[in-house]
Amino acid sequence: MLPPGPRMSRAEQTARWIARPGPFLFNAYREFGDVFTIRIGTEPPWAVLAHPDAVREVFTGDAAALHAGKANLVLLPFLGSSSVLLLDGPAHLRQRKLMLPPFHGKRMAGYEEDVRRIAREHIAAWPRDGALKLAPRLQAITLDVVLRVIFGVREHDAALDELRTRLQRMMNGMMGGASFLALLTLGPRRSDELGVYRPILRPVDKLLLEQIEARRADPGDDVLSLLLAARHEDGSPMTDRELRDELVTLLVAGHETTATALAWTVERLIRTDGGWDRLRAGGDEYAEAAGKEALRLRPVLPVVLRHLQRDMTIAGHDLPAGTVVAPCIQLVHRRPDVYPDPTRFLPERFLGPEPQGGTYTWIPFGGGVRRCIGAAFAMMELRIILAEMAAALELAPARPEMEPTARRTITLVPARGAEVLVS
Repeated sequence: MLPPGPRMSRAEQTARWIARPGPFLFNAYREFGDVFTIRIGTEPPWAVLAHPDAVREVFTGDAAALHAGKANLVLLPFLGSSSVLLLDGPAHLRQRKLMLPPFHGKRMAGYEEDVRRIAREHIAAWPRDGALKLAPRLQAITLDVVLRVIFGVREHDAALDELRTRLQRMMNGMMGGASFLALLTLGPRRSDELGVYRPILRPVDKLLLEQIEARRADPGDDVLSLLLAARHEDGSPMTDRELRDELVTLLVAGHETTATALAWTVERLIRTDGGWDRLRAGGDEYAEAAGKEALRLRPVLPVVLRHLQRDMTIAGHDLPAGTVVAPCIQLVHRRPDVYPDPTRFLPERFLGPEPQGGTYTWIPFGGGVRRCIGAAFAMMELRIILAEMAAALELAPARPEMEPTARRTITLVPARGAEVLVS
């Protein structure tokens, strides 16, 4: 039997989820507690989980019964069926095994200087006086990181500008309000079958396949070259289709989300007494702590989703097969029993010998066998770009009031684009 939840109609719940997901979730939590059911669009019922113990049950549970790929189906029209985000079971583990090596150990350290150089180039070109919307400029930095570090596009390659333009157009088309409306109306499978997004994807796919061929002929130390060298257990390489789907996955999962996390971190720091000065004095360590605290307080995604393949008991509730269980990042991150004074922005939570935030209490990248492959890469980017901004810029809020949250398809972004005054 499903746990209780809001009694309003499915249509009203959907409208509140789209317009103001935070208040919708917190109101339900206050009324129903750590587990409640919501009904969104054409989705199966969601059992929302707000307690770390329930999060642990999901993240350590049987992956064969808790399908993340099926729960991520909303991304099918964009990412393609070979994306590691949309696979489940042995297929997911095989693809994940191929994707992991470029994002760990010495490989990660090798990318740091590239990220630092790209950030400096962009920041040096920003205007130095007056108001500025940071969000699009941070997106430009993280897009260049994807193009140069992940795709391996050379700095003076003639394809660089065209890829930038087409990828930005694709992301705007995917993340715009009309796109979200089409997904809600048609559903992801129907949208994919009808080719709703094909006009914005086809030009990008052509350029990506050209880059795959270029790296195959002239490999480098970028992520794409490593993926080209990777082999399945039977010795076969990834197909062009697999490579295309994974490159788009890395773009969607690692470009917009990292830029949003950066925007929220700056938005919070400049409204915290002495925050920007502490960032400048604290270097990379404080920058990482500030990023973690911003991801706690302003997570880019509100929930993690798993689709139950069989009846399961979670958080003491017997849930039927077909239910979606939703560990709620927003609710877990604001529990006063885990984070005292939870609405306060306090990067110091993540400094010191026993920093706050554990495996099941700080979950902006999900968890278990489905934890985001690029989590360490994203935190490295965030740390370096913040430190470079602090070294070069003096920032202040463009307005005294904090920025409200707006929805950009499935992500939660600063509504005014992270407005700042640069001096």
